[in-house]
Amino acid sequence: MKPTLVTPDAPAAYADVWTFRTPRTRLALWCGWLALVALFVYCWQVMNADTMWVFVADAPTQAVDIGSRMWPPSLSYLPELMKPLWDTLNIATLGTLGGVLMAVPVAFLAARNTTPSSILIRPLALWVIVASRSINSLIWALLLVAIIGPGLLAGVVAIALRSIGFVGKLLYEAIEETDIRQVEAVSATGASSMQQLNYAIVPQILPAFWGITMFRWDINIRESTILGLVGAGGIGLKLQSSINVLAWPQVATILLLILATVIVSEWVSARVRHAIL
Repeated sequence: MKPTLVTPDAPAAYADVWTFRTPRTRLALWCGWLALVALFVYCWQVMNADTMWVFVADAPTQAVDIGSRMWPPSLSYLPELMKPLWDTLNIATLGTLGGVLMAVPVAFLAARNTTPSSILIRPLALWVIVASRSINSLIWALLLVAIIGPGLLAGVVAIALRSIGFVGKLLYEAIEETDIRQVEAVSATGASSMQQLNYAIVPQILPAFWGITMFRWDINIRESTILGLVGAGGIGLKLQSSINVLAWPQVATILLLILATVIVSEWVSARVRHAIL
């Protein structure tokens, strides 16, 4: 079809000018924005029903007051925090290790190109991943403290159960993105399914695996610091105790120590992932 030249002498050609969205699409977009605004107004009304705005208005004053009580931090309290901090690091590390060990088989069962059954086993593996990701580690810790009692074990298991979904999801996506040509090349040699997995798929996903593991360990360091609030051990237990007795200089020291730990763990994780990838 010969293109139409748009000139002042041919105004009818403007009827064929391309638009980014059709009228129907624009109408649907405006309806969507209207529904979103209506939902926001409804949620705002629900929130205001139980909100005491007198306390909200006084919040800046209270924040300044507590901040002034926190300064200066009680640095003499630092030696007492070393053991809880070590416990927190152990919770994060052992929880990450346990989560990875459970997530690897789940990831292979969830990936389309490695699952034994797309009808039965894959949906079950995906359900495990979704169930793990949908429950926060603090909730896992709260449940486990009630089941197996307070202590470090509850924190380790909580971190492990939370890590399954994160590691499993990213890992099974990496498995599905592997180069099929390498698998076909190994298969052409007469290799079995396990040999194809070992020599064609695993080498491709190893860099992603180590990167995911380090990234999750970095996240678990942060999550482990608050598990003590529900009795799962670690430095969060000291934080809760200091808040309960209004020892604000101690609270400031704990918060600064947590901040320093997170910064160091993030730096270590970034360096390791950069070296691997």
